[in-house]
Amino acid sequence: MRAVVYKGPHDVQVENVPDATLEHPTDVLVRITSTNICGSDLHMYQGRTDFDEGRIIGHENLGEVIEVGKGVHKVRKGDRVCLPFNIGCGFCKNCEAGKTAFCLEANPGFAGAAYGYAKMGPYSGGQAEYLRVPYADFNCLILPEDAAEKENDYVMLTDIFPAG
Repeated sequence: MRAVVYKGPHDVQVENVPDATLEHPTDVLVRITSTNICGSDLHMYQGRTDFDEGRIIGHENLGEVIEVGKGVHKVRKGDRVCLPFNIGCGFCKNCEAGKTAFCLEANPGFAGAAYGYAKMGPYSGGQAEYLRVPYADFNCLILPEDAAEKENDYVMLTDIFPAG
């Protein structure tokens, strides 16, 4: 698949990388159809945060589910989904208290996880053709039937609108 890969400060490149795949039964695979570039991505791009060379960036993602793990119960193949910035497990004490930005399970040893962002876990970003979504039943916001025609509106739910 093609993806935006961080090469170092002021250097990102579109490259061919291995396809995203399901890693756990609670994962889904999403074909990315829209994504935003967040202002916080500029921290990595400009070298103000540590980010490993070769990682895929992007945490404002929206797309269509193309594959579903056996442990996923709510999300279905073909669903259009919005993927918020933070990755939460949905069952740790912080997630249950509504503090999903500080999930204790998604990034062991650190409170909080995100797609393609510095120090926020091993997750690839969504500036790519495909994205693995962990804990899919918790992390996928299933969109209504008008999602394709209103995609430019719904993609704002990923991070840019909630952050504002």
